[in-house]
Amino acid sequence: MKENLNFGQAVEALKEGKRIARKGWNGKGMFVFAQVPAEITEDIVPQMQSLPQSVKDEFARRGGSIRYKNQLAMVYPCNTIYGWLASPSDVLESDWIVLD
Repeated sequence: MKENLNFGQAVEALKEGKRIARKGWNGKGMFVFAQVPAEITEDIVPQMQSLPQSVKDEFARRGGSIRYKNQLAMVYPCNTIYGWLASPSDVLESDWIVLD
């Protein structure tokens, strides 16, 4: 585990597929990861539980696959995943930890 990193160093770890967290976060067990870029083919889209039907319908109209790129997500201790954006304090602190 690497500790006391700045945000730039933490982002480099994300790019390597590692999990990061801040020492200053209140919730223990929370971490951030970068979603692996992926392409979901149009035959799989109708089966996706994470998309509302209206979004599935729009992708069907467009006739294309879904491409996931450059997304960060936070995992909470209960294994719930939310999209994540760094706050100004996250960017400026040097208490980042690489968990892997």
